[in-house]
Amino acid sequence: MVLVIDIGNTNVKLGIFKENFLVASGRVATHYRRTSDEYGLLVTNLIEANNLSKNDITGIIISSVIPDLNYTFEHMCEFYFGITPLVLGAGVKTGLNIKYDNPKEVGSDRIAICVAAMKEYGKPLIVVDFGTATTINVIGPDNEFLGGLICPGIKTSLSSLADSTAKLPKIELITPKSVIGKNTVANMQSGIFYGFVGLLEHIIKKIKEEQNLQDAKVIATGGLSEYVIKGTNVIDRIDRRLSLKGLNYIYQMNDPTVTKNK
Repeated sequence: MVLVIDIGNTNVKLGIFKENFLVASGRVATHYRRTSDEYGLLVTNLIEANNLSKNDITGIIISSVIPDLNYTFEHMCEFYFGITPLVLGAGVKTGLNIKYDNPKEVGSDRIAICVAAMKEYGKPLIVVDFGTATTINVIGPDNEFLGGLICPGIKTSLSSLADSTAKLPKIELITPKSVIGKNTVANMQSGIFYGFVGLLEHIIKKIKEEQNLQDAKVIATGGLSEYVIKGTNVIDRIDRRLSLKGLNYIYQMNDPTVTKNK
C-alpha cells in the first residue's frame, strides 16, 4: 500500500492506496508546532480506524507547501514506517511539461492536482482549487502546464473582511437567497458568493479566449468547490480527491528507491 501526504497551509490530507484504489483518506489541521510523534499517531490512527496495518505500507510520497514541516514528516515516515518518503519536487517525474519562467516556483500541490486531472479527465483542462488560496491552472493538449492564476481564497477573503473592519461580523458561508441582501450578514454572504462566482466565470472565459481552449473541461477541487458550483455552470466536474490521486499517480511513475529501515 502507498501512503500519500499532502501538506497544505490549512490541512494535511492523507490517503492510502491499495492497488491504485483509494481505500482510506482523512485530514488533520496543519500545526507548525506538532511533533513528528503527534503526526505519526494521527496517521497510524487513520490506518487502524480503517482496519489496515501500518506494516502493509510499502511506499510514501509527500507533497508540501510548507518547507518548515518537511523534516517533521520525513522523520515521522522513517520512525513510524521505516520508509524514506519520496518528496515531490525537482527531479521527480510528473508527466507535465511545465511552461513556467521558473518551474521550481510551481507549488507541488498544483502539480499533483493537475497530474490527476489529466489522468482522470483528459486534456485540455482548467483545474480550479478552492483552498486557502484559489488557484486556477491551465493544461494544454500536449501535457503542458501553461500557467495560471493565484487568487484570494474564499475563507481567507471572508476572514480579512471581518478582521479589517470594525463593524462587520464573522459570518457563516451559505448560499444567499438573492443577489441583494437586506441586512449586513446577507450583504456579506451575497458579496462573497457572487463575487467568487463572477471571478471564476470571467477568468474561465478569458482563459478560453486567450489560449484558444474553448473545448477545455473545467475541473474543480478543494473544500469549497461544492459551495461555488451552486451559482455557476462553468464547472464540469468536482473531484475532492484530486491531490491524493495525483500523488499516487506520481509515485507510480517514479519507481523510487524505498529504504526499509526496520
